[in-house]
Amino acid sequence: MKGIKGRTVIVTGGANGLGAGLVSAFAAAGANVVSADIDEARGAAVVAGLGDNTAFHRTDLQSDVDIERLVGFTAERFGGIDFLVCAACTYADAGGEADRAAWRTAFDINLFGHIVLMRMALPHLRKSEWPSIVNFSSEAAHVGLSARWVYPATKAAIEQVTRSQAMDLAKDGIRVNSVMPGWTAKPWQETAPQEVKDQYAYWANRLHMLGRLGRIDEVADAVLFLCSEHAGFMTGSCLHVDGGHSAMGPQGRDVVLPTTLRKGTKAAQPSKVTS
Repeated sequence: MKGIKGRTVIVTGGANGLGAGLVSAFAAAGANVVSADIDEARGAAVVAGLGDNTAFHRTDLQSDVDIERLVGFTAERFGGIDFLVCAACTYADAGGEADRAAWRTAFDINLFGHIVLMRMALPHLRKSEWPSIVNFSSEAAHVGLSARWVYPATKAAIEQVTRSQAMDLAKDGIRVNSVMPGWTAKPWQETAPQEVKDQYAYWANRLHMLGRLGRIDEVADAVLFLCSEHAGFMTGSCLHVDGGHSAMGPQGRDVVLPTTLRKGTKAAQPSKVTS
């Protein structure tokens, strides 16, 4: 995509799942990539073989010292910073049983650490010819979820912060957007037991208009687009990459017609996905 090659991006959460896919996608597009994660072994394994334009830096988003070192390392290694992709996340959630420490940890990782990263990277972003920040939201930010209080709250806060960042950073030419992935297939699922695959296939069909899980490369393409020069007039927005999940109502893909119900006819069910 136009405007990615030769520019420098920090990707948080780069050791696993979506984050690892983003690291690989930016590297393949010719960007200079610094992957940041607390998991040093997996993080280093992801960047191994991707080339000299990719590096890993162990970073705990709960530590301002770690974040400052990440920013310094990136600027020294590649001469500046153009993009921040804030993908790191904890899904830990005990709902109403979560204590203060659990709430603090979740907000520290999902939100506060990324705000500190933005603040520390801001001098470099202001010098960039094409600066961009991409945050990660979730449909969980918009609905009530049984037994999940903490994670949805962090994602709702991320969407609000995205809008506020976009407003205040526009004067510096820094665009800020978010992406909202749907359920996305991860590499571990390829070797999961068949019953696990069947459960994911059922819920993928039930919760997405397209009847399947998303792919990591599909989410990565959206993130690259938001950073690219093709998205030059986009800021403060949330790009849905969710197979229609967030546009569905409580009926899901079930066909429920009052006229049919009055006749005593069973409502049609969604077709079963087998792969």
